[in-house]
Amino acid sequence: MAASTKSLSSLLAQATIDDHDEVLKATNAALKKSKGDLDAQHTKAVALLHLDLYEDALEVFEGAQELQEKARFEYAYALYKTGNAAKAVEVATAAGSDAGRGMKHMLAQAAYRSENFAQATKIYKELADQNVESEEYDIRINSGAVDAQLEWTGQGELAQKKQPTREDLEVFETAFNAACGSISRNEFGQAQVCLKRAKDLCNALSDLSEEEKQAELLPITVQQVYVLTQLGKIDEAEELATKIPFADIKELSTRYIAQVNSIAASKEHSNPYLSHRLFHASPQPPVTDQHFSHQSNILRQDEYVMALLSQKVAGVASSTEKVISASPAPSLSPAVNMAAVLNAAAHARNADTEKAALKEIVPLLEKRPADVGLILTITHLYVITNNYAAATHLLESFFKRLEQSGSASDLDVRFAPGLVAALVSLYAQQGRPGASKNELAKAAEYWRKPHKSKTEAPSKSLMVAAGTALLDTHNPDNVKTAGEIFQGLYDQDNEDRASIAGLVAAYSITDPSSIPADLLAYLPEANRLVSDIDAVELENAGVPLGTLTSVNLGAESRKRSLAPNKEVPAKSKRLRKSRMPKDYVEGKKMDPERWLPMRDRSYYRPKGRKGKKRAEGLTQGGVVENDKGTPAAQEKKGGADKGKNKKKGKGGKW
Repeated sequence: MAASTKSLSSLLAQATIDDHDEVLKATNAALKKSKGDLDAQHTKAVALLHLDLYEDALEVFEGAQELQEKARFEYAYALYKTGNAAKAVEVATAAGSDAGRGMKHMLAQAAYRSENFAQATKIYKELADQNVESEEYDIRINSGAVDAQLEWTGQGELAQKKQPTREDLEVFETAFNAACGSISRNEFGQAQVCLKRAKDLCNALSDLSEEEKQAELLPITVQQVYVLTQLGKIDEAEELATKIPFADIKELSTRYIAQVNSIAASKEHSNPYLSHRLFHASPQPPVTDQHFSHQSNILRQDEYVMALLSQKVAGVASSTEKVISASPAPSLSPAVNMAAVLNAAAHARNADTEKAALKEIVPLLEKRPADVGLILTITHLYVITNNYAAATHLLESFFKRLEQSGSASDLDVRFAPGLVAALVSLYAQQGRPGASKNELAKAAEYWRKPHKSKTEAPSKSLMVAAGTALLDTHNPDNVKTAGEIFQGLYDQDNEDRASIAGLVAAYSITDPSSIPADLLAYLPEANRLVSDIDAVELENAGVPLGTLTSVNLGAESRKRSLAPNKEVPAKSKRLRKSRMPKDYVEGKKMDPERWLPMRDRSYYRPKGRKGKKRAEGLTQGGVVENDKGTPAAQEKKGGADKGKNKKKGKGGKW
């Protein structure tokens, strides 16, 4: 062993430090003499990594278990560069916290690539707190990228920055990451500004060649096309997309997205069959350059939609069915639930209205009663048709089945923040605040207390909403629970303003003495709050002194009656022909008593009575007749006349 080490040292002495090919030749010569030479294996692996031969380097590590233990950093790096980021995280984590800053950087990069963004942001925060000046620039760039990914994956509360700062707009890399963060928050106007700034900064660099500048500018341009499309500036997006040289984009993942965005922004590709062909003509990225899962889900959704538009309905139904059946139900996977939505769309392809679509989709629940994507699709259709009661009943019955199941995975789905938010929104739409507060309280109770799955609360916003709802009940027990919720959030992040506000609000009611002294500094002084308020001026302007009494209401009504009313000319109503009398003449005033019988009209004068007979009918000195308004009861005729002029009936009583 000593001889082989000595010969290796002499061989390496003949090569320069940067001549990795010569180092590789020397190590191969040494390993021919002794295959188990650990130092030679280590040197060979490092030389292969420098030569970007990552697959070959990984083979060296896989063939030597002792080398994996000795050179953890190099082994993790080889795994990371060959597309096995999850295994790289395991290797880097096993090295422990004393492995050095290099291993921490390796762990953060591998965690980012394996989509464990919470772990990545935690590591970068630790590295930034140690304040190594030479690494500040790289840490700031990588932290910005992690923040954008956290926003895209619905974990925005963990991001270190919510808005771009001045220092983010000083370098084109940080400006680009700030733009990505704005896009993830749907702040496209701000993203457009950041992307323009990133382009200007990149063009102004003097230490990059024109070829290097173009390589950096292409991803920025691809993002600009997407932003312009989202802003509705289709013409500008199409014009910009035509200027992108797709073949010059080295990263195939970026090239694929660029070509898909160009299809979306192009008016020439409105033909779905042509768009479908161009979509599938885009090059697929290799294993080492894969899209993130949220990007892959959107691209797969685009593929299904174009297939539906191209009348490939059976293929979409079949492929989505395979995705759904391959995953256990219920599932919170975005890919599975997206497939369920597109599967429902395939089954409702012939439906012209939402109600017709419901008739096609609702029967699918019998086959897949625990399909979250299908249930949400039906719920959405119920909401569109204003059938909130049916939507609420569907979600409530689904939640009840999950609670009765009692399994850990089912309960996690039952209290998933998105599903809870959907039910709370339905309650709010129906004016049921009590039910909303109860639902939020149950969800908060589940995630706060130990549960079967032992998973952490997936969303801080859920806990904040639950704590706020409990505070609004003004119930002492609920307020105490709200205080515990906000205390837990404050322990996780003592700079979160929502947690601080909720904690102070809860403890100020239950136990003011338990409010930490440092939190009282966040409360504004009472004098400052009322410093710009003039009580005398408010009173002179008219401050209501009490509730309106009946006397006050009477005075108000008198004031209104004294005010001159502007006469509004009445609109003449046009009568229908069926309502007009036979002797109607245009412009002639109609008789207001025309609806009364003739003898009841004021101008009626009976005819045929003259002299004394007429005088007898008057009231003076004569017999008073019955009031004209109350006609005398008519004498009923006998049974003989009752059936007169009637046809002979058939059967009946006689």
